[in-house]
Amino acid sequence: MNKELREEIGGLLRHEVLLATGCTEPGAVALAVAKACELLAGSPEQVTLRLSKNVFKNAMGVGIPGTGMIGLPIAVAMAVTHGQSRRGLEVLTIPPEQVDDAKQWLASHADNIDIGVEEDCDKLYVACTVRCGAHLAEAVIAKRHTNFVLLKREGEVLLDEKGGIATNVAEPKESDNTPQLTVRMVFEYANSAPLDEIAFLRDTVLYNTAASECGLEGKGLHTGAIIMQQANGDIVHTVVARTVAASDARMDGCTLPVYSNSGSGNQGIACTLPPYYYGKLKGCNDDVILRALTLSHLMSIYVKRGIGRLSALCGIVNATMGAAAALTYIEAHCIASEKGAAVDSEQVLCQVGFTLKNMINTLAGMVCDGAKPSCALKMSTGLYSAFVCAELACHNRVVDATDGLSERDVDCSINNLGRLGHDGMNETDDMVLDIMTHKNN
Repeated sequence: MNKELREEIGGLLRHEVLLATGCTEPGAVALAVAKACELLAGSPEQVTLRLSKNVFKNAMGVGIPGTGMIGLPIAVAMAVTHGQSRRGLEVLTIPPEQVDDAKQWLASHADNIDIGVEEDCDKLYVACTVRCGAHLAEAVIAKRHTNFVLLKREGEVLLDEKGGIATNVAEPKESDNTPQLTVRMVFEYANSAPLDEIAFLRDTVLYNTAASECGLEGKGLHTGAIIMQQANGDIVHTVVARTVAASDARMDGCTLPVYSNSGSGNQGIACTLPPYYYGKLKGCNDDVILRALTLSHLMSIYVKRGIGRLSALCGIVNATMGAAAALTYIEAHCIASEKGAAVDSEQVLCQVGFTLKNMINTLAGMVCDGAKPSCALKMSTGLYSAFVCAELACHNRVVDATDGLSERDVDCSINNLGRLGHDGMNETDDMVLDIMTHKNN
């Protein structure tokens, strides 16, 4: 792999693996509100939000960090009272006394927050208009969680979609130079990139394990804590428990930030913790674990790009596909070490491909029905499948090319999954949102 391509892939990895506090959809909404308020001459009396259905459903039932509350109104209040757009997806990280300010503001302004669904828009879309008397300001985010495409103040356009993104947002706009990935390209980068170029991924472990420890105390649905009680030293159960515990914490409104992947904290958790914990429990050296982390994150990014930023297909699908590839990589190194043999990279690449095809034929169709505590359950399903699919692949067993979405070529199989998630499940999105907004409870 030449240096130019390697640097492009490394840039993509840094571009997609970012620190975030709380669920990223409420974070994106709060970011838009904070930016609009900064443009407004005075404190807002009215906040109007129009969201894509994907953003709307992902923000309905998830805990907002440090508040003990769920949903968008408190996130809006936090952004109005103490939001700083320069913080990007950490905009909801504020101290307890400022959370109290937000709750007081919400108590007197709840009727002045208007939240609705925008029908004809990108799948990731947040439009915020704030008003103070006769003064107006507007901020619109689209396609990416921190990508401002429109800024207006008093009717004057300060930024439009042709002008790029706001300069104070850390996440850069995806360029035409972004490499078109393949499974081989992802594997070769993870397996050969200089360690100092991927060392930043060690930070994902530092932050995401902290969230795991928080979740094991008993957060959200207690999925991780309960699985851990029954693990009895079993490696698979232990890895799953520690991983989903971080999701328990995050979906419950834990204030600890986690490293996200492709705009999702849960996807970042699922890409980070399985290879880390599995590698440690298997006695792998830190360099192998770091390369497995790289493979996990980058493979998830590759799969996710075909599906789209937000979709009716649950993001745990692509994230646990990345994790499964990493588990296969670690297992191959462990087997080689036990035999005192060199690792056959071509064989491992082949088995990684087998793993991905096995995962596609296992998890395709897992529906996203919003961000909420039970996301930890979906993560556990994806991770248990990852272990089974990786184990089969390590025994050179793979689904037939005639099965379901699978083809002989693994990249074609991934493309088929992308078509399903990006185009094939649009009506599913509408149905899910209709069900979620018309419950009899």
